Amino acid sequence: MTDDDLKPRGRPDRHTDGPGTIVVGIDGSDSSLHAAAYAAGLARRQGARLVAVYVRTLSAPVVPLAGAASAVIEAQDAVERELRSAIEQRVSPLAVDIELVVRTGEPYAELIDVAEQVHADAVIVGRSTKMLHRIAGSLAVKLVRAGRWPVTVVP
Repeated sequence: MTDDDLKPRGRPDRHTDGPGTIVVGIDGSDSSLHAAAYAAGLARRQGARLVAVYVRTLSAPVVPLAGAASAVIEAQDAVERELRSAIEQRVSPLAVDIELVVRTGEPYAELIDVAEQVHADAVIVGRSTKMLHRIAGSLAVKLVRAGRWPVTVVP
């Protein structure tokens, strides 16, 4: 995927209601897959472009452990393959203009970067199930606080 692939593509009927480009964050979790299904349905109904973003991360505490980094990378490779397969089998038949963008880094920063590059009209994410996020703030909360796009959080 090149930067040209991420450039916004206009719709001829862009003066209609609804989003023209939707960004959805996916990580393979049940809530992110629910968000992806919701986003795909919305994109199909609105005739919108759907950009699915998978962010590969490597947490600092895991790196020092022998072999842990390669195990994390292998797991992320498997998630990426599953996401590509799911898009091909479940979303492509819906005639949705979809692309999967894979990044490495911090999910919040990468989602914002992709959403800005594609001139997103909406961002959709799954609800966090991690207890720490209830204290420190989830990805969804951070995106809402950024105030750049309408954010939908799917349970």
